[in-house]
Amino acid sequence: MPQLVLVNPQIPPNTGNIARTCAATRTQLHLVGPLGFEITDRYLKRAGLDYWPYVSLKIHPSIDAFIEFRLQQPGRWVGFSVRGSCSHFKFQFQADDWLLFGSETNGLPDQILEHCAATVYIPMSEPGVRSLNLSVSAAIGLFEARRQLDL
Repeated sequence: MPQLVLVNPQIPPNTGNIARTCAATRTQLHLVGPLGFEITDRYLKRAGLDYWPYVSLKIHPSIDAFIEFRLQQPGRWVGFSVRGSCSHFKFQFQADDWLLFGSETNGLPDQILEHCAATVYIPMSEPGVRSLNLSVSAAIGLFEARRQLDL
């Protein structure tokens, strides 16, 4: 089962919406700090509704702590970035992939991109639009991986 990773998320409702998606799909959610909010933030909790008991959540205090943890786990890192090298539609996802998404303002840091086996992008038709909302991107990426894996 793919796992979803948010690196330095900044906007509580985005993370809450992603947590709800992870609860619905039984997908492990990793939050990598520093976070732009407190985990007890009311907007985070509100966006996740009463589904928080169904969220398999792991919080990593820093990028270094996450890298150390992750290197002991199987699977590829797949970084989602507007500068990715392959469309997420053409990429072949595997069951043990880790889907990584960066902050709403800065995307994935170079320190994380260095560890990615691949970087993918979500195609957009309008060149004037820089990026999609983080919670939308995470859902698109997760559901494409699940579709390919017949989950």
